[in-house]
Formats: sequence, C-alpha cells, structure tokens
Amino acid sequence: MTAKRWRPIYIGIGSNLDGPLRQVSRAAAALRGLDGCIAWRFSRAYGSEPLGPADQPDYVNAVGAAMSHLDPQTLLEALQIIETEAGRVRDGTRWGPRCLDLDLLAVGQLTVNDETLTLPHPEIGNRQFVIEPLFECAPYARIPALSSLRALRGGFDGALTVVGELT
Repeated sequence: MTAKRWRPIYIGIGSNLDGPLRQVSRAAAALRGLDGCIAWRFSRAYGSEPLGPADQPDYVNAVGAAMSHLDPQTLLEALQIIETEAGRVRDGTRWGPRCLDLDLLAVGQLTVNDETLTLPHPEIGNRQFVIEPLFECAPYARIPALSSLRALRGGFDGALTVVGELT
C-alpha cells in the first residue's frame, strides 16, 4: 500500500458576475468540502480591475491554501466541477466576465506543462490580485521558479482594496 503524499496547494478564486463576493464565498465553502484536501486557509476578498476587455465589472479575488494528496489533474477536474455548479459556461472567451473562476496556482513543487494544465500557473508573478491574497494566507509559500512572495509583492504599484471576508 502506497502512502498518501500530502502537498500544499494554492487556488485562485475570482468572480465578477452574479454577486461576486457571494460567489467567491460559496467557492471557498465548496473547496472546504473537497475530499482529499485538509487545513484550508483563505485570504480576504480583494477588488481588482478586470484583465482583458474593460467593458466588464470589476472582479473580487481571493486565494485558498490547503494540503492535499490529490494529483493535479484530479484537483483541476474538481475545480471545474465547482465552477460548473456555480453556473460557469466555458465558451472559449479569454479574460471575459465570469461568475466563477478557479485557478490551480501550484501543487507543492510539482511542475506540469501539458494541453490541459500548466503548473505553477504561468501568470502568478504578474498578478497583484493573486500575489497579495496568496501572501496573506501562505506568506512562506514556495512556488517553483518564482522568487519569494514578499519580493514579488514589492513589484506592484498601489494597493488592492479589501472588499470582504470569506465566510
């Protein structure tokens, strides 16, 4: 019998439709119930301007950190189920409005680059709405090929606005 290998996981959570703060809070609740994941910790919710088309509402973003023994593909599939249950429709639109977006940011020190998943998420270091909440809930997280979160935080101008706590 093979022992389970527990790794830290980091999930980006975002929404800009259908009550974004409520959507992000519901996603946090769904993540807490995910089999194979324990010890969840969530950042506060932050407001941010949308990437891509400017003619869409601002986003609410947060990050969740946990320990999991699930493989990355199984985690990705679980996140997509949560998104679908929240009403997300995958129509191929990149950076468009959505009721829920869950990004698998990193799984321990694993690196993956295939047609369905890239780990760590290639844009982590470029997105303040990921770095700030990630630092809040896991300040000592080690992400492959990235400098410290503290150093990355210093590369952004301005501060994000806290818009709520996750319930």
